[in-house]
Amino acid sequence: MKTTISVIKADVGSIAGHGLAHPALLAKCEEILAKAKEEELLIDYYVTNCGDDTELIMTHRQGEENEEVHKLAWNAFIEATAVAKQLKLYGAGQDLLSDTFSGNIKGMGPGVAEMEFKERPSDPVVVFCCDKTEPGAFNMPLFKMFADPFTTAGLVIDPSLHGGFEFEIFDVMEHKKVTMTCPDEMYDLLALLGTISRYVIKRIRRRSDNEIAASISTERLNLLAGKYVGKDDPVAIVRSQSGFPAAGEVVEPFAFPHLVGGWMRGSHNGPLMPVGQKNAYPVRFDGPPRVIALGFQIADGELVGPADMFDDPSYDRSRALASDIAEYMRRHGPFEPHRLPADEMEYTTLPGVMEKLSERFEDIK
Repeated sequence: MKTTISVIKADVGSIAGHGLAHPALLAKCEEILAKAKEEELLIDYYVTNCGDDTELIMTHRQGEENEEVHKLAWNAFIEATAVAKQLKLYGAGQDLLSDTFSGNIKGMGPGVAEMEFKERPSDPVVVFCCDKTEPGAFNMPLFKMFADPFTTAGLVIDPSLHGGFEFEIFDVMEHKKVTMTCPDEMYDLLALLGTISRYVIKRIRRRSDNEIAASISTERLNLLAGKYVGKDDPVAIVRSQSGFPAAGEVVEPFAFPHLVGGWMRGSHNGPLMPVGQKNAYPVRFDGPPRVIALGFQIADGELVGPADMFDDPSYDRSRALASDIAEYMRRHGPFEPHRLPADEMEYTTLPGVMEKLSERFEDIK
């Protein structure tokens, strides 16, 4: 019998701008998921938030892309939106791009990461949740986890990892995908992954037996809606230990607060700061971007945990470095490289300004 983990997230309202999901929204989702567990659609669940995003972490036996599970998440977000509107929260329902559920939540706004697997005798899983950034923010950390021996020692010294992993990459602009293997196609893989706004890791599998190792949400809200409606704020599920990177190897890449797109108005580059749950509240210039790591044991579908893995003093220097980087980037003001490059700004509110100026441009003679 296989277990499915579904992590589905959406921003359906927050306090004081794009900052923090209100406890009433989490309580409403908790109420709806508790009923689904009682009715045995779900085995277990955990409701949380990273900044203004509400995350539903659910386990069940229904497999990936199950209509009932996706509809459950959709209904939870719809009812939470009603609460948000009653409280006049900011951005109430902003990630819900449709009025009605159409059988699958994908393409409707919320982000989705799912995986199905047969449980090992001990199955640790880490769920990562981001705020104020894009799906490609996971490209560098995931590459380091599953392909960089300077990060994951097991790639060198553990025979069960030695064969490497395969990466399923989505081209979110052209709606195409490609699967590449490491270590043999490492350089070709990096040629894609470095363009984090376009090429995004969707899944990672162990080459020796095709076992699922990681799943990431890749929804691009601006491409779905045709305009800026908030940043994507991705989630990821990563399995660890016993044939996968150790839990410590899984979280190690985030010690380096690498630059990602997002931050204020989804229009700026900034450092991805690893924080404990209590600090998953991006305030300064709506940032800098945040990531939390929640560790669970999966026991017959039950979620044992979570462990708040970034609530650790060993990440204090990473957070300090992220603050220094944020300070440096902010001093650029409206100039690149703090502001995103022109092709990315096409999906923000900037085109409205450029349209106003268009008639004033003259040919150079």
